Amino acid sequence: MNNKVRLLIGVPGAAIVTFTLFFILAGMISQVGEIQLSEDRSVEINVTRQLEDTQEVRTADLQRPVLDQPPPPPPSVRDASFRPSIDGAVGALPDMSKMELDIGTGFNPDRDAQPLVRIPPQYPDRCQTRAKPMESVTLEFDVNPEGNVVNPRVVTSTNSCFDRAAMRSVERWRYAPSIRDGQARPRLGVRTRVSFNLEG
Repeated sequence: MNNKVRLLIGVPGAAIVTFTLFFILAGMISQVGEIQLSEDRSVEINVTRQLEDTQEVRTADLQRPVLDQPPPPPPSVRDASFRPSIDGAVGALPDMSKMELDIGTGFNPDRDAQPLVRIPPQYPDRCQTRAKPMESVTLEFDVNPEGNVVNPRVVTSTNSCFDRAAMRSVERWRYAPSIRDGQARPRLGVRTRVSFNLEG
């Protein structure tokens, strides 16, 4: 229905606008016919530049370049063998027989506990609902002479829900034990941080 109304109104409106524009343009063209145009329509454009030859030569501008002086020749060598002079001060050597020095063996077997196996923690499912994307637990533990982790304890934690999982992970770690005076010794107070990332 709307298309028919638009068609009935649009077609006569378009015809009226078209005829009006036609008569306006016809009137303008008829007025232009009365203007007299000159027949000579040529235009002269010169784009070349006239250059004048001059016989004047400036001799002051033409100067011979000044060359740098060559470096002086190296000094002549009178000694054909090129041996350096060895004249120097001569002193007496110290008597080492009366000194007692302990230079050691050069090998120190003492070392601190070194991590060998670190098993990453498992993210606990029960902590997912109330956990941030990044949680961490700082633990302190001891390493016995066999390299096992003993006495793990929580120092700080961003979420207590992760404490048990962090302790279970650390208990499975293995260390090369601390060596003092050639003997395996317990290492006390090792601190580490276990991180939990919630992957999307």
